Amino acid sequence: MNLSRQVSPKYLELAQTLREELDIYEAGDYLPAESALAERFNVNRHTLRRAVDELIAEGRVLRHKGRGTCVLPRPIIYPVHAASAYSQTLEHMGFHSRAIVLGKRKRTATADESQALQLNNDEPVLEVETLRFLDDQPISLISHCFAERHQNVVHGYSGGSMRAYLAQRGIRLKRVSTLIGARTPTQRDALRLLMPRHTPVLSIRTLSSNGDGASFELSNSITRADRFKYHVISGEQHDD
Repeated sequence: MNLSRQVSPKYLELAQTLREELDIYEAGDYLPAESALAERFNVNRHTLRRAVDELIAEGRVLRHKGRGTCVLPRPIIYPVHAASAYSQTLEHMGFHSRAIVLGKRKRTATADESQALQLNNDEPVLEVETLRFLDDQPISLISHCFAERHQNVVHGYSGGSMRAYLAQRGIRLKRVSTLIGARTPTQRDALRLLMPRHTPVLSIRTLSSNGDGASFELSNSITRADRFKYHVISGEQHDD
């Protein structure tokens, strides 16, 4: 028995073929019916469906009941470097970016927030939750956290780029650290981001300081991993 060469399952080979052919489609286009694809590739419907399921799991297509399989937008490659500012960078890439406020609240700080923001004893945090859109499609949920002593500055924020809002008030932030992970979205997250529950999200924790080098903002965001990829470039970093 020769184990030196392992043959890939038929559905994986078919998934690779379909993956390569996605370049001929535009976002929003529908693939041919599964019955037509099965006939074209001379496979049964079960094999064809498993191949399409691979592309769905990768966030490349989405099956709409009664309508077919829709091609999703290709991931956005966002460069993270010393001069990058989230909204400005995306707009230079041709996207219309906006953010709306979902809520504001004062609450007890977690141990991580207290340490990161250098809070005074028992000082609460001010949390501003926003939903960011690209070309009117939801892309990220962001929680901006500040020390309570900054409430006079934060109070007036009503949407748009948080970084630009603070800069207009003389506070220019610089990213100190960024931690990127991944997880599955909660049902609430998935509903707000209009995404399937099985598709992962990127979790981004960013600590930013003001011009004096003091910690000022701790943000935690989740971003659709099927729509967004971060290209991290060494050096100082800026973001919303």
